[in-house]
Amino acid sequence: MSQNEPAQAGGVTYRNVDAAYFHKRGLRRYAGVWSLWALGVGAVISGHFSGWNLGLLSGGWGGMLIAGLIIMVMYLGLTYSLAEMSPALPHTGGAYSFARATMGPWGGFVTGLAENVEYVLTPAVIVFFIGSYLGGIFETGPHFQPVYWAGAYILFVGLNLIGVELSFRVSLIVTLAALAILVVFWVSAIPNIEFSKYALNIGAGPDGAAVELPDGKGPFLPFGIGGVLATLPFAVWLFLAIEQLPLAAEESVDPKRDMSKGIIAGMFTLVVSAFMIVCLNASIAPGAFKLGSSGEPLLDGFKSIYGENIAKLLALVAVLGLIASFHTIIFAFGRQIYSLSRAGYFPAALSVTHGTRKTPHVALIAGALLGFVVMLIVWFVSGVEEGAKFIGGTLLNMAVFGAMISYVLQGVSFILLRRNMPNIERPYRSPLGIPGAALTVIIAVVTLYYQLADPVYRTGVYFVAGWYVLWIVYFAAIGRNKLVLSPEEKFAMTGGKASYESH
Repeated sequence: MSQNEPAQAGGVTYRNVDAAYFHKRGLRRYAGVWSLWALGVGAVISGHFSGWNLGLLSGGWGGMLIAGLIIMVMYLGLTYSLAEMSPALPHTGGAYSFARATMGPWGGFVTGLAENVEYVLTPAVIVFFIGSYLGGIFETGPHFQPVYWAGAYILFVGLNLIGVELSFRVSLIVTLAALAILVVFWVSAIPNIEFSKYALNIGAGPDGAAVELPDGKGPFLPFGIGGVLATLPFAVWLFLAIEQLPLAAEESVDPKRDMSKGIIAGMFTLVVSAFMIVCLNASIAPGAFKLGSSGEPLLDGFKSIYGENIAKLLALVAVLGLIASFHTIIFAFGRQIYSLSRAGYFPAALSVTHGTRKTPHVALIAGALLGFVVMLIVWFVSGVEEGAKFIGGTLLNMAVFGAMISYVLQGVSFILLRRNMPNIERPYRSPLGIPGAALTVIIAVVTLYYQLADPVYRTGVYFVAGWYVLWIVYFAAIGRNKLVLSPEEKFAMTGGKASYESH
């Protein structure tokens, strides 16, 4: 197949482009193992500061622990699958790239849309929590919140625009700072543990709802196995977004060597941090019951140890964990939009990179504006109180729903890649193999089911479905006739014989 001839496959048409097209969309290689590690850990770490704790009222501490173990298995299967696929397909497309190679252009596009929902909405939810913390610190009213959101987007999108070197340096610094805060909390909490009194202070009331047991000593599983399963969506926050790391493949100095090392090291860092926080945060005052409805569980734990007098300082410290995830996921949505645009699934103008800095500035600004506009619409249409509930609830759930869809499709991609392309170069092979990927798919499907059982999650699903319909109509009518043989597409079209370097 000549590069000058239009190509057709899977109901799509590839248009001709010249070398200048890719020259305008170039990236710069910089990241090593530690930069990649920071990108993965930083994206997740805010979930250890808040979010996971909401599952305590669904399953009790025991249910949260078991749900965390189940979700850990899902993410181990996912990360080991990604550790194999990302150096074998070292393209910025990430999940879309893997699905495109195994399930055709429609499969790649559907997978890319799922990740797009996750990566655009997750920073919006995080910046909402950042604004809430800052409002408490500086004692500003709720109507000032959009100013905090705008300021955070401008600052951290700006840092990502300056250059990949600065992006990764900031990621490393804020990730190390967030982990240091967690370590300080663990060390401070250990002498204050009263496990039976605080971690086991949740019981089931006559109506089946959670009730507080003032003296603790409650059951390990107050809501039984059903409570464990209902807690799965909340346990996702302990590891959500580690999968974004493959999006940095084309900015990695040696992706075939470093991608697998970075994502595996990141996953095991998160495993340690996740179970330290679940065990220690709930084992001190104010206890699991109150943490189950807290917006800042880590801050509540710090207050119980050090007192209320330094609450504002502690709140400012806690913001660092949110900043780490906000900054790194901004990086992710920039690359995710860039890759789908470069291949023609999204309008091609979104993938143009800066002439000297080689950052996907158009994609970064577009993703930030989309997230920010969605927040403003919700905030001003619903009103302050309802808007806060929608952003902190429905938007958050939409992001998780998109993630679960992408996990199912990435697990299937791994299985199909093993079966259909057994001879492609694999610098790293997952020790969990197909069984590990299959477990990821099964647990993700079960988690999806329990998300749908919650009315709040169902509301989010309707909005995600609307987003899908809009883009699928666009792709069917326009986008499928404007595809480009980008690295991901060329790899798929040649059965794995073409790589990024061919451009």
